[in-house]
Amino acid sequence: MAKINVLSQHLVNKIAAGEVVERPASVLKELLENSLDAHSTQINVEIEEGGKKMIRVSDNGSGMTGEDLALAFTPHATSKISSEDDLHAISTLGFRGEALPSIASVSQVEVISRPADAIEGSKLEISGGQAQPVVPAAASPGTNITVRNLFFNTPARRKFLRTTNTEMGHVTEQFTRIALASLPTQFSLTHNGRTMYDLPAQQSLPERISSLFSTELAENLVSVKRHDRDIKISGQVARPVFSRANAQWQYVFLNGRYIRDRFIGHALREAYRGMLEINRQPIVFLFLEIDPHSVDVNVHPTKMEVRFANSNAVHSQVLAAIRDRLLSTDLSVPLDSKTLKEDTSSVGGREPATNLSPEEQSQHQQRVRQAMADFFKKSIPQNHSTPPERFSSPSSAPSASAPQPSSSAPSIKNHPVDSLSSHRDHPSPAAAAPTSSIEPDQTDRNSNGRDFGPFLQIHDSYLVMQNKDGLLIIDQHALHERILYEKLNQQLQNGPLESQRSLIPEVIDVTPAQMAVIENESATLAELGILVEPFGPRSIAVQGFPVLLDKASPTALVSDLLDVFTTRAGSVSREELMHHVLDMMACKAAVKAGDHLNETEIKALVSQRHLVERSDNCPHGRPTTIRLSLSDLEKQFKRT
Repeated sequence: MAKINVLSQHLVNKIAAGEVVERPASVLKELLENSLDAHSTQINVEIEEGGKKMIRVSDNGSGMTGEDLALAFTPHATSKISSEDDLHAISTLGFRGEALPSIASVSQVEVISRPADAIEGSKLEISGGQAQPVVPAAASPGTNITVRNLFFNTPARRKFLRTTNTEMGHVTEQFTRIALASLPTQFSLTHNGRTMYDLPAQQSLPERISSLFSTELAENLVSVKRHDRDIKISGQVARPVFSRANAQWQYVFLNGRYIRDRFIGHALREAYRGMLEINRQPIVFLFLEIDPHSVDVNVHPTKMEVRFANSNAVHSQVLAAIRDRLLSTDLSVPLDSKTLKEDTSSVGGREPATNLSPEEQSQHQQRVRQAMADFFKKSIPQNHSTPPERFSSPSSAPSASAPQPSSSAPSIKNHPVDSLSSHRDHPSPAAAAPTSSIEPDQTDRNSNGRDFGPFLQIHDSYLVMQNKDGLLIIDQHALHERILYEKLNQQLQNGPLESQRSLIPEVIDVTPAQMAVIENESATLAELGILVEPFGPRSIAVQGFPVLLDKASPTALVSDLLDVFTTRAGSVSREELMHHVLDMMACKAAVKAGDHLNETEIKALVSQRHLVERSDNCPHGRPTTIRLSLSDLEKQFKRT
């Protein structure tokens, strides 16, 4: 008796369904892709019980004749390829010809279709893979396909379906992916008779993102566009303040097809490196156009995995497109808009400012601005011979009698950033220009390119300053950390960090594993300006330390460095490792929250905001600066 059996076509279809049809969302994906391949401009989706009971997709595409309809559910029957050569340049979303027979083998399907030039339509019913004869039917041009009772004949598969809400979540995700990639098409989605989405045709990408996600996200996107090396990249990426705990909101499309690719995922993380907090993921909506001959999409039945002919080129282009755009964009964080969404109707018996005439609104806004200006002029002393330590006005010329930095205060100079020089290195004009004379593009600076004050240190942690449009609130530690990081990074690119020999070396006890790390990474430590020598069998002496970090603890820093090299060296690239090391060094050497700064120190710190890249985020990705506009203040005080 033969041991090898030839499986029936019905069983083959059921096995194939296990690869193509995982849940209702998988069915929807295949049906929507077929509608788009049929050049539909209007697609309506109806769902019942998360797709477990019913999935219906209606479109106005090219439709099928009765003859084509009978063949459409035959295994590996397709209108999208006709020869082997077509596999090397796939330009449609579907092409394998296995989705429809797989779906029909595990559900009850009804299809009504009609080409635009046909007099009548055709209808086909299939239950568990058993097809009825095609019959004539009244129909509008296009195709209407209904899938009911998914996995009704495979109870083992059906019991693994989740709750209605969970399955509907997957359905919505698939709908979102398709709708994002097909902006010219009108889409609608209803669940149990309730309309969830109704997306007009010809929306822009931000408009569709606003409809599918939120207006707040759409308003905080940065456009990306690049065309180089036969790779065209376009789309929208979110500002770093909008991030997620996972990569679910990374929508990457290749020639209109949603894909997941580890090379592109790595490029996205690298593009946001230093701008996001640890373990946060960026939000991106990215579209790649590449010659189909350079891509293999026939890797997996779901067609979500692809293989690039030159994956390194794709990685570098995606990284450069996003990184360059982010570095050229102001990423400072506005006040959380959620705090501004208060009821602005009549407050305290007064009519809201929005009910005023245009002339009255203009006068009202002018009074608010003038009140703000008077507040800062009167509340914060300027041009006094002995101003309070926490206040300063960069528009005031330094006085010979100005107080010297307190010996007990942590000086910016002593927190060694040599370019964080005092205000004497950047003298202000004798007569400061009034705030109203600042050019529109100089929102944070005066005519000399410097921030203009006055300054206020709050709780020895935050610096508050006036700018043209309102207020800036600066995290002193985060800003100093960014400045130090950029200085260290810049110096490292030009050679080893400048090191200073210690008169009395500090001795550190180390483990044998750490001693081995020191031997292996001695060149890297020397490059970082850290000179260590053995001091007995289980100890090392720190003979030299970076000049820029002279206030950091050599013992603590070297111990942490050894831990980093022990756990991360070899598991990450050298670039990622050095970023982590410089980040840690800058964090330990920067002024801390709670450190009191005097006038000179504040000026020295703030003057560097516009002299380093990415000053709006610390190396960890946390914001350094929050903007509070006059408009925000008016809303908070119910003035609008």
